[in-house]
Amino acid sequence: MAATARRRRSNSPPVGPRAGARPAAIFGAGGSAGRRRRCPRGFPFSPLELLVFTSRTAVMLLPCVCLRGGCGMALPRLLVRTLHRAAAAAAPAAPDFNSFVPRTNTCGELRSAHVGQKVTLYGWVQYQRQGLFLVLRDFQGLTQVIIPQDEAHSHVKELLSSAPLESVVRVTGTVSPRPLGQENPKMPTGDIEVKAETAEILNSCKKLPFEIKDFVKKSEALRMQFRYLDLRSPRLQSALRLRSRLVMSMRQYLCNLHGFVDVETPTLFKRTPGGAKEFLVPSREPGKFYSLPQSPQQFKQLLMVGGLDRYFQVARCYRDEGSRPDRQPEFTQIDIEMSFVDQAGIQRLIEGLLQHSWPEERGSIMTPFPSMTYEEALAEYGTDKPDTRFGMKIVDISDVLRGSDIHFVQNALSHPHGSIRAICISQGVRYLTNKDLESLKESAKSQFNQEIMEIIRRPDGSLKSLLTKFLGEREKSGLIQALKIQEGDVVLLAAGEHKQVCCALGALRLLSANLLEAAGLALRDPTAFHFLWVVDFPLFLPKAENPTELESAHHPFTAPHPSDASLLYSDPTKVRSQHYDLVLNGNEVGGGSIRIHSAEQQRFVLEKVLKEDSEVLSHLIEALELGAPPHGGIALGLDRLISLIVDAPSIRDVIAFPKSFRGRDLMGNAPDYVTPEELEPYHIQVSWPLEEKEAKKN
Repeated sequence: MAATARRRRSNSPPVGPRAGARPAAIFGAGGSAGRRRRCPRGFPFSPLELLVFTSRTAVMLLPCVCLRGGCGMALPRLLVRTLHRAAAAAAPAAPDFNSFVPRTNTCGELRSAHVGQKVTLYGWVQYQRQGLFLVLRDFQGLTQVIIPQDEAHSHVKELLSSAPLESVVRVTGTVSPRPLGQENPKMPTGDIEVKAETAEILNSCKKLPFEIKDFVKKSEALRMQFRYLDLRSPRLQSALRLRSRLVMSMRQYLCNLHGFVDVETPTLFKRTPGGAKEFLVPSREPGKFYSLPQSPQQFKQLLMVGGLDRYFQVARCYRDEGSRPDRQPEFTQIDIEMSFVDQAGIQRLIEGLLQHSWPEERGSIMTPFPSMTYEEALAEYGTDKPDTRFGMKIVDISDVLRGSDIHFVQNALSHPHGSIRAICISQGVRYLTNKDLESLKESAKSQFNQEIMEIIRRPDGSLKSLLTKFLGEREKSGLIQALKIQEGDVVLLAAGEHKQVCCALGALRLLSANLLEAAGLALRDPTAFHFLWVVDFPLFLPKAENPTELESAHHPFTAPHPSDASLLYSDPTKVRSQHYDLVLNGNEVGGGSIRIHSAEQQRFVLEKVLKEDSEVLSHLIEALELGAPPHGGIALGLDRLISLIVDAPSIRDVIAFPKSFRGRDLMGNAPDYVTPEELEPYHIQVSWPLEEKEAKKN
C-alpha cells in the first residue's frame, strides 16, 4: 500500500515557552486548550504579558491585561506603568560586549544616536584608501574611520595610513554623521563615521597568505593551515556564534525547564563491541590500551542504573573512520538519556528542545514532526534518511508490467523479493542532456550493479523507449497513470531484488535533483527545514563481509520492538527495533533507542545473536542485574545540525579547528612522529617503512 509520512498526535502539554504558551492554564477558566486567549477588544496576549501575570490573584482582579491600544486604559495609570516596568524587567538583557575591556563600543554597534560621542574602538584594519579613511572590523561589524588630514594630527595620519591590512589597532575619536549622499545602507553603521583623534598600532600584520573576505576563493587546505585567519571571516564567526547560542538554549531547556543533570563522562575507557572503529590509547601496562569512546553510551545507561533519572551532556566523541569527507574523527553530540521513558516521550522531548532552541532568524519549525517506518522510507525514497523537500518518489509498477513479455521484467518478478520500480523526473527532457542520462545509468551500474531503462514522454503524448515495442496500450496507459507522466518527463525504471532496486533509484533521485538544480530548476528550498522521524528499523542486519552472520543495525544495547520480542529467540532477522532516527533535509541529525534493561536479554543478544564475548561488557550486564530501570535516549549530531541550519557546504565550516577529510590537523601537523624514547614507557615499538624512516630523519 502507498506509504505516506504521518504526523503523530500529541496529547501532551507543550514544552518550554517557545513551544506555544497555554493562556487558559494561567488565566483560569475560559478558552479551549491550545487556543490563544484574547482580551475583550480582541488583542492576543503576548508571551511576555503572560509571563507578567502569573499570579492568579492578579488575574481575578484585572478585567483586561493586554496593555495594547486603549485596553490599558481600563487599568489605573499607576498600575499600567508598574506592569510595563515589570514586563521590561522580565525581558532578557542584551549582552554587554564592552564589559571588562577599555573599548567603549564595538565596530558594529555605532548608529546615528551616537553622533557627538567620543568613542574608543579596537579591531583589525580591513580596508584603507589613499590615507583618507579606513574600515575597522571586529567580531560584530565594520566602522568607517576618517583619517585626520590636519597638521596637528599628522602622526595619527602617518600611523593609520601605513598600517598594513589586518593589523590590530586602537582608535579614539568622535562619532559624526556621514556627509549627505555618502551614507551606506548596506552597512548597519553606514550612517556614521568616526573621526580619529588618537590611534595606536597594537600589532602590525605581515603579508597574508589569503585575503580575509568570504568572496575570495581559497583552497580548503590553505584555509585549514591558517585556520586562525579563516576564523576572522564573517561566515565562520556567524556560524560559531549561532552554535554557541543554540547550545546555551538547549542547556537551559534541558536543565532549567526539565530537570536534566549535566554529567561529564570519561574519555579514556575500553573497547565497545560493534559500532564504529575506535581510537586506541596506549597505557603503561604492557599490552593494555584504552579506547576513546565513540559515544558515552555505556556511561549514560549506568547513570540511569545509578538513579539520576535524566542525563544530558555536550559530549565529545571519537571514531576512527578513515577518509570520509562528511565525517570528523572527533565530533560533538548532544547526548541524552532518560529513565521510565518510551519512544514517543523521547520524540516529544527532542521536538520541544529543537523548537525552543531554534534560531529565530531561521523561521519557525512545526511540531510534531512527521513519522515514517524504515520500510516505507526504503520503498518510497530508497534510503533510511529521505529528503522530503521534493517529490520524485519511487513508485512500484510491478503490477502494471506483470503481464508484459519483457524478459528481464518477468525474470525479476519470478524471484521472491523481485520488484519493478521507477521514478519520474519532471521536465527531464528540458533540463537533462543525453550525457546526464548516461551518467545516471552508469552510476547505478557502478554503485549498485543495477541496469536502468529510460522512458520519455514525447510532446504528442506517446512514449519513447526501447521497451515500448514490448508494451501494449494497456501497459503504456498504466505506466502513464501510475507514474503521472507528463509531456517532457523522463522515467528511470529498474527491475531486480527489492532493496537493491530501491537503493539504486533512491541514489538516482538525489543525483537527478542535483542535475536539475545545476541546470536552473529550483527544486529544493534551501531555507526550508523538513524534519522526519524514521522508526521501526530492523534490530539486526547481515554482515557485509559474511551475510550468514548478524550485526546490530544500531548498537547491541537497543531493545527489540515489543511486538517482536518473541521472535528474538526464534528468528532474529525478522525483529524490529525500538530505534529511531531524526532526519533533516535528507541528513541524519540524531539517532537513539529504547535500551535493553534485562541482563538476561542483553546477554542473549551478545552471545547467541551477535556471537560477541559478553565478558567485555560484564560491568554493564552486572549493573542490569542490580535494579536497572527501563530507559532510553538519543544523541543529536551537533556539527551536522549546525551546518544544515547555516547552509554550510561541510561540517568543517561550523567547527573551530576541524581535521581534514583524511583526519589530519594541517595547522599543527598532527598526527606527528614521536621518538623511540617517548614510546618506551608504553612498551611500543614502531617498524618504520623506508620512506617514513627517511622523512623522520629529515
